[in-house]
Amino acid sequence: MEHNIALEEIQNFKGKYPKQLWYLFLVEMWERFCFYGMRGVLAFFMVDQLGLLEGKANLQYGAIQAFVYAFTFIGGIFADKILGFKKSLLFGGIVMILGNLLIAASPHDFFYYGITLSIIGTGFFKPNVSSMVGELYHENDGRRDAGYGLFYAGINIGGMLGGAIPIYLGKNYSWSLCFLSAAIVMIIGVITFLLTKKHLAPIGNSPLENQPQKKRNLYEIAVYVGSFVVIPLVYIMVINSDFTEYFMYTMGIVALGYFVYELIMLKDGKQQRKLLAAFVFIFGYFMFMAISEQSGGSLSLFAKDNLSNKMLFFHIDPNVVNNSINSLYVVIFSPLVGLLWIFMAKRKIEPNTVIKFGLSFVLLAAGFFIFYTARFFVNQDGLSSLDVFALGYLVYTLGELCIGPIGMSVITKLSPKRLFGMMMGLWFLSSAFGQFAAGKLGAEISDANTGTTLMSKLIAYTDGYYQLALYSLIAGIALIVLTPLIRRLMQEVK
Repeated sequence: MEHNIALEEIQNFKGKYPKQLWYLFLVEMWERFCFYGMRGVLAFFMVDQLGLLEGKANLQYGAIQAFVYAFTFIGGIFADKILGFKKSLLFGGIVMILGNLLIAASPHDFFYYGITLSIIGTGFFKPNVSSMVGELYHENDGRRDAGYGLFYAGINIGGMLGGAIPIYLGKNYSWSLCFLSAAIVMIIGVITFLLTKKHLAPIGNSPLENQPQKKRNLYEIAVYVGSFVVIPLVYIMVINSDFTEYFMYTMGIVALGYFVYELIMLKDGKQQRKLLAAFVFIFGYFMFMAISEQSGGSLSLFAKDNLSNKMLFFHIDPNVVNNSINSLYVVIFSPLVGLLWIFMAKRKIEPNTVIKFGLSFVLLAAGFFIFYTARFFVNQDGLSSLDVFALGYLVYTLGELCIGPIGMSVITKLSPKRLFGMMMGLWFLSSAFGQFAAGKLGAEISDANTGTTLMSKLIAYTDGYYQLALYSLIAGIALIVLTPLIRRLMQEVK
């Protein structure tokens, strides 16, 4: 049944979006609930329930997030070479469900064991949906950017719900319910995929489907068994963040070496230059994530102690705002930003992709500068304004919308089809290094607080956000200045 739909039939769709895009973002939406739910509770849970110091929790948070994204690179390669996107996604989803169920059974006892399974599962799940979105379009289909824009907005509905519901359940009811909610939505996501994957054929099928069945089964079983064999090693590295550096540096060298190998094997100068341009964008995304990814770390801990619970005319938990407002803004503003690009394109004034990347850093700098100004809005209880915090996230999110969906789209435009999984894995691996760096930056911000009062913490954290604003502004200016060079590498790709 899965081979009845030809690829040409899928790619020659009428209208703005292929129907398969809706199925894929429904699947990814539930994964985003699970991922953002976990991201939003990690640092809070480790400080509030496991008793870690804030600096240590930031490092641990960065390490866990780094492993999650690093394993997407590995998962992307296995999907490219052995499993195919469909089997990789299904396997990863099942392992993620098992991880969350394990934590839900006893959050304090099984937290790190469950997180280990979630890391491995997410590695197989995360890069594949984004890669399959790219295959819904012909190489030169101008509707691809719009597709990724809709996909990016849609999956953030899951991020918004995931940011709010698990932390609310954990703080007000029980932490078991918090982690159980993530498992339940992943079950919904996996069932959704099983019910709709027939419409994706042949997208995501195994690259070994022309090989003998016995050989294909042997390779696939080896991947599944190997994934469980490495569980003790991943667990040891997760609980001891000192090992994370060795792993990340090793992973970085291996990934860079593999990228260079594939670059040389292309033996096509034009394609090689385009792949180098893709790598520039991947490196830019690393810098963006290193600065921006304080949401689950220092910003979560800042919201925990230093913000009032009044936003506009109603009361709300600051951690719920921190975890979900970014996704809410994405859902609201992503279509509007997409329309803005279309409006500017019609008037031939749309900025190119490199300029958009540079603009994302400038807006990110403005967002963190607003976080810094929170020190000037302290009330009589020593708590800062949640309104200012929400405004900072708005500007921060507008910066994200200039890099997130556009970045995924341009990577698929610049990469040959056979390297989609690897390059999307590299995209997420750059995020792993960004998360790792963000954890270190967050730890430095926490460690700068040498006092014991809420005011001393507020001053230390906002000083840190001021420094991050400066780093982001410098990066944005550098990208804009280098635009002509990067555009030459991209050639005909816009």
